[in-house]
Amino acid sequence: MLIKHFFINKIAHSSYILTGSDICAVIDPQRDTDVYIDEARALGVQITHILQTHLHADFVSGHMDLAEKTGAKIYVAKSAGCTFDHVGLIEGDTIEIEEMVIKVLETPGHTPEHLCFAVVDTTRGDDPVCAFVGDTLFVGDVGRPDLFPDMAEELAGKLYHSLFDKVLKLPDFCEVLPAHGAGSLCGRAMGAKWRSTIGYEKKYNAALQITDKEEFIKSLTEDMPPAPDHFSRCSDINRKGPSLVSQLPRMKELNSDSFRELIEEGNVEIVDTRSYLAFGSQHIPGSWSLDFNGNLPTFAGWVLPIDRDLLLVSDSFREAEETNVWLRRVGQDRVVGYLDGGMAGWVTKGYKTNSITQISAENLHDMVTGVSKFVLIDVRATQEFEESHIERAINIPVADLRERHRELNKEDRIIMICSSGNRSSLGVSIMRQHGFTNICNVAGGMTGYSAAGYAKRCAVCHNPHGSRFISNMREMKYHFNR
Repeated sequence: MLIKHFFINKIAHSSYILTGSDICAVIDPQRDTDVYIDEARALGVQITHILQTHLHADFVSGHMDLAEKTGAKIYVAKSAGCTFDHVGLIEGDTIEIEEMVIKVLETPGHTPEHLCFAVVDTTRGDDPVCAFVGDTLFVGDVGRPDLFPDMAEELAGKLYHSLFDKVLKLPDFCEVLPAHGAGSLCGRAMGAKWRSTIGYEKKYNAALQITDKEEFIKSLTEDMPPAPDHFSRCSDINRKGPSLVSQLPRMKELNSDSFRELIEEGNVEIVDTRSYLAFGSQHIPGSWSLDFNGNLPTFAGWVLPIDRDLLLVSDSFREAEETNVWLRRVGQDRVVGYLDGGMAGWVTKGYKTNSITQISAENLHDMVTGVSKFVLIDVRATQEFEESHIERAINIPVADLRERHRELNKEDRIIMICSSGNRSSLGVSIMRQHGFTNICNVAGGMTGYSAAGYAKRCAVCHNPHGSRFISNMREMKYHFNR
């Protein structure tokens, strides 16, 4: 047997090929599936099985595309209620791939229908050598059970039993192969390693040190990071079966005149993926600032409307093509055009633009310590804000500005800050859409502000792959046996 690992940055998604000599399975495929077909061709094997650990919430899966291209069967939990052609699995089922036996474990908790796949290599022994655990268990973390808010406590209790009564009963040497790594919002804060073992996680995974069921439930239902809007949407798309990528609209290259005509016809949103500094210099009025180098897919899935066509402004056609792939991964399937010639072509036509003042850490510190009147909005997540922030700053996470802009006065001078300048630029673009004009963005964000010596360094900003679970446990006075 051979396992090949595939990892997508930004959404931190792991998928796998499990192969024998002639045939193979793909576990939790991404939507753009050619990577698996190319790898199977290179290995000289045929893709015959597509295994889904669960209905993924943070991305649209590639099971339908891969099945259509290869003829492979899709295997998913019977309890998921999927409406496409599939093989429904329950506890105790087995799948045989040559001399490998895949044992099915029902492990609800992160989602109600979750499965884990424990793999036995019968040429070497009867014990599972590895387990594809989906989002039940991560490196240094466990799956969050609050994606279904009305079921959070119930799912946390089920997760407890799935972990302690099933997954952790696997041999200590059994390799743990999760569906996500550091950077994913499917957990609280998982480690940066892609894989681990049952034994190591039993000993060092902070979440697994909470052996009291009620305390375990409490730890996973309080102070959790927000779940983006597209999480419930993607789950439903994956249940019904996503549209085939080949059937989605083609992104057209549009000159400035054609681009403007589509804007004037209405029912479109403009997505500007250039750097926040370029966006601040010149952008088309009404644009969303979603920096390609930031976490574009997560925030695009989170804030962009799903009932309107999307027009892209990017630094190049290649970047626009990559943006389209990222957007499709989170269910934003309505990209119809790209501004050929970019903003340079737009401004040489004499068409209207807006700009945003960018201020430095030094500028902001002068304002904070001076007599200027302004409102400082920190758009980072609550956990980041609590770690370190500027006195009198107001914390409104960026996605919440779509509604909470009503709490702010359009007559005030507003300064936006995040960890770098990316999310705050998105925040500024949201505020501009709602008629706020006296607004600035802090270039470099809290990272620059703390580097200049004006604030405590934010551990979350500087070590995004570190686990926050341990510190939370210490605050709650849980004992963590190192």
